[in-house]
Amino acid sequence: MRNLGFGKPPVSVGDVREVKIVAMGSGGDGIAKVNGFVVFVPGTKVGDDVKIKVTKVLKKFAFAEVVE
Repeated sequence: MRNLGFGKPPVSVGDVREVKIVAMGSGGDGIAKVNGFVVFVPGTKVGDDVKIKVTKVLKKFAFAEVVE
């Protein structure tokens, strides 16, 4: 039986990824998705293509910061 979204997150703390911001969270953070997994990125807006570094990973979502 498949594990439906409750397996290991596809990102880890310290990962650097190139992502596109696809939505805005209720708190104003941009939202990117990595293999369907939500990553909140403060200081971004929908349509931004950014390089991020993952700072915190929880079971259902993660947080990241923009890096140059």
